[in-house]
Amino acid sequence: MSILYVLIMGMSAFTVQPEDHTGKVQILWGKGDCQFRGKHYKTEFRVEGEPVVLRCPQLWSQFGASISPQALLTWRKNNSAQMIPGEGPRMWTEDGTLWVLPALREDSGTYICTVRNASHCDEMSIELRVFENTEASLPFISYSQILTLSASGLLACPDLREFTRNRTDLKTRWYKGSVPLDENNEKFIGVEGTTHLLIHDVSVEDAGYYKCAITYAHKGRQYNVTRNVKLRVNKRKEETIPVIISPLQTISTSLGSRLTIPCKVFLGASTPDTTLLWWTANSTQIESAYPGGRVTEGPRQEYSENNENYIEVPLIFNPVLREDLDTDFKCVVLNTLSFQTLQTTVKEASSTFSWGIALAPLSLVFLVLGGIWMYRRCKHRTEKARGLTALKTGL
Repeated sequence: MSILYVLIMGMSAFTVQPEDHTGKVQILWGKGDCQFRGKHYKTEFRVEGEPVVLRCPQLWSQFGASISPQALLTWRKNNSAQMIPGEGPRMWTEDGTLWVLPALREDSGTYICTVRNASHCDEMSIELRVFENTEASLPFISYSQILTLSASGLLACPDLREFTRNRTDLKTRWYKGSVPLDENNEKFIGVEGTTHLLIHDVSVEDAGYYKCAITYAHKGRQYNVTRNVKLRVNKRKEETIPVIISPLQTISTSLGSRLTIPCKVFLGASTPDTTLLWWTANSTQIESAYPGGRVTEGPRQEYSENNENYIEVPLIFNPVLREDLDTDFKCVVLNTLSFQTLQTTVKEASSTFSWGIALAPLSLVFLVLGGIWMYRRCKHRTEKARGLTALKTGL
């Protein structure tokens, strides 16, 4: 009796739906509450008149590219409670994706994918925006790609997996702006059997908008599937061997004082973001050697002087202790071309007491007294001379 009860309760948890267009029987689990996991980070920008495929975010991120046989997947538009049918004249679902063919501008909006099985139910939304196929739409529908100046590189025609899967007749047409690229052009070469365009010796003039196109057949009708790419051309990053120009090998200071030792590195034309700079104490990172923070690395500085690049990281003592006099401090710089170190030691400054300075006031006193004595002596001689002159005159 108990077994019969379990069977009855189990059967009430799901219903059987009529066969879909694939001939499979779908099992609908009881509705229950679904957890909404938020909006997918990527918005799909497409042009009207072309096929559009929306991928269910939960399946592609968690379960791979195919739907589990035990899960029920449904789609609906955000402003409608009605589920999109498994097969419709213009919209249908297939293996975790929602197909729209051809897309219309009124198809723009938020679509919600629901994945439900016996143990859980969750939902995620994805945004679709359908634009008119005009030049004004290019900033919205284009994918950004970057190539390096004076090098060869590949442009990829993106987001075409549903239209290129298992195809042996794939042919991709490429355009620069609205002008078709010649198949015999030595600079622009379409890689046969792929959706890539090889550009030889990339120049600044190659930057701009490109369009790639393939054809897709559905129910005997051919559709164009296009993607737009905005190419940016970046200068090649020059890299040189860095040169440590400071600190000095010996730094003099007083115990108990605050001390800052800059490590300055010359980079030339190299960009600072490819070079690492740090300090060590007895071959140990500063943070590990001084967990209390008495000795720290200051903030990294990047600057230019006379169109040459420099980076600098100071080593800060607060305060200097006697143990620092026996520590091996090193400034370390690293990039793809070189690894260099420069050792520096902290030395206690010698006493600055000078007997010359101490005796200077006493010397000044003797100088003044000597001056007074000389003045009085000269004055006494002058008065004596006047007295003798007066006596001679009286005679």
